[in-house]
Amino acid sequence: MDHTDLTVRPISGPEELDLFCQLSYALDHELADDLATGRRRPGWMWVALRDGELVARAAWWGRAGEAVPFLLDFFDLEDVSVGARLLRTAMAEILPADTRRPVYHRMIPVEWREKAATRRVVGDRMAALEQTGARLLAERLRFEWRPGTPVAPPRNRLTFREIRDEDEVLGLMTRVLEGTLDAHSRDDLTRMSAREAAIRHYEDELAHYRSPRDWWRVATLPDGTPVGFVTPARNDYNPIIGYLAVLPEHRGNGYIDEILAEGTRILATQEVPRIRAATDLGNIPMANAFRRAGYVNFERTITMAWP
Repeated sequence: MDHTDLTVRPISGPEELDLFCQLSYALDHELADDLATGRRRPGWMWVALRDGELVARAAWWGRAGEAVPFLLDFFDLEDVSVGARLLRTAMAEILPADTRRPVYHRMIPVEWREKAATRRVVGDRMAALEQTGARLLAERLRFEWRPGTPVAPPRNRLTFREIRDEDEVLGLMTRVLEGTLDAHSRDDLTRMSAREAAIRHYEDELAHYRSPRDWWRVATLPDGTPVGFVTPARNDYNPIIGYLAVLPEHRGNGYIDEILAEGTRILATQEVPRIRAATDLGNIPMANAFRRAGYVNFERTITMAWP
């Protein structure tokens, strides 16, 4: 395709949202509020135009006040090579040279492989990302619990208490990385120690939850021995099961069901409209636990990352 008549630039501001939304995504309705609250910036929202018509777009999301965006979550295109050019141009402007590129994270339909049109659209986006050096990190299942779904009663094998402090949760997060099936954590462990990976996960995610930390629970045996933990929470958009894990020495005993039920129960008492959760496609034990608890797999996500 001839690129000589292509214009690649950031949007000028909220007044160009209509232009940006000439291509569509399920999160379009969040863009105005994200711009108003600083989670997005015009300089992080880029378009490729041909004769004034939108042919590709990309947008990064970040936390208010932070200089570098946290992830790339909007990326739509009509041509693979145009999409790749848009990404290269935008990333060169947005990201400092010594900064690792934020991951790409995109929600997709559950049955995306079964429908030819959806498979092509997802594949084109991934191909454009691959042209810039990105590779698939994980495909994840997104789950949702809805009010009215029964919550399993306590089985009384475990006792639940509040997490004492940040040091305790970091210690637990470090321990559960042994044998983890989570692709993001496994990727982190290729570059850093388990403690460093736990700190990074905590600082990138758990520290930013908008809900009380006294919702978080440690599961223990009757003698007080920790078995696992769960962090029911609210992020910027939904009530969530943020982190759910069983310590390596206690896996295989069915404790995951009781810990998930406790986290679900805490959020359900808040009269939430839904509870969201996610796990990797390959993490079959976790996915099955969500299904047993009445969570519905309503969507998937694709995550791609640069070295």
